[in-house]
Amino acid sequence: MKLKKVDALDFELSAVGFGCWAAGGSVVWNDADDDSTLRAIQRAVDLGINFFDVAPVYGFGHAEEMLGRALEGRRSQVIVASKCGLRWDDSHQIVNNLRPESIRQEIEDSLRRLKTDYIDIYQMHWPDPATPVGESMQALLALQAAGKIRHIGVSNFSRALAEEARAYGTIVSHQGLYNLLEHNPAHYHSIPLTYRTQAEILPDCLEHDMAFFPYSPLFQGLLTDHFKAEHQFDSRDVRSANPKLNGSLFQRYYQIRAQLLDFARQIGKPLSQVAINWLIDQAAVTSVICGAQTVAQIDENAASASWTLTADMRGAIERILQPHHDLLNQ
Repeated sequence: MKLKKVDALDFELSAVGFGCWAAGGSVVWNDADDDSTLRAIQRAVDLGINFFDVAPVYGFGHAEEMLGRALEGRRSQVIVASKCGLRWDDSHQIVNNLRPESIRQEIEDSLRRLKTDYIDIYQMHWPDPATPVGESMQALLALQAAGKIRHIGVSNFSRALAEEARAYGTIVSHQGLYNLLEHNPAHYHSIPLTYRTQAEILPDCLEHDMAFFPYSPLFQGLLTDHFKAEHQFDSRDVRSANPKLNGSLFQRYYQIRAQLLDFARQIGKPLSQVAINWLIDQAAVTSVICGAQTVAQIDENAASASWTLTADMRGAIERILQPHHDLLNQ
């Protein structure tokens, strides 16, 4: 497995990471199966994948529990990144909350579910407009001093807000939406984004020697060989709430996907590996957060790090994408 390193961290990260959103179970993702998820996570470790990204809100605690179970006896071999700042009630209504008292409660819940006494990278999941970032940072720095977290990261922060957070302490990573078809996305699941990944966040990470973790590298399954034009998931699946996977927008994305799929077949590689390679190839990208529900999927993801796009291949991809600049920035 290819490893990547940034100055902000004292360890190397696998270029292919493991994203645990689907590990939240069938409550959020069609066809999610706990036994299959456990096997996929354990297979990932066997293949040299050492970076696992999770969050309490994924399956309302279930994904962290699954990751904790899967890593029993192997915790020291991996880097675990979790998050804080999204809380939910009994009816699963989610609110942003980065108040210090909430963060202190969240870390205890996450440590218990993950069966560990520390989290390697603890990320503020989304900004909380009601809480000054300085107050959140003070709480996180106290957890760091207590040994409950090793490093602090941010997710979905604007460059300005990340800079404000850095005024209080070291930020080692930034996680954001980024893939072949979303270069500077303005929305995620209808949530406005206050950052532009390629234009703002990648240069910021390079400037400050921070890790960047792209999420949704396969566009929630669209950038794979087997994504269907219709009936890919039902209304219970969280992806049904993504407007880019429904209606007229989806039709445009699907047409580009068809061209990329043809290209992938010409070079004899799965489309998923082309999409992951495109990310790994970039200096600012550290570990690509790839979801997987089965051993076969993690095998395919991991194999992405075994080959590299040539200059000619990158040029062919650029020619496919170039006429769709407006769509890649929506």
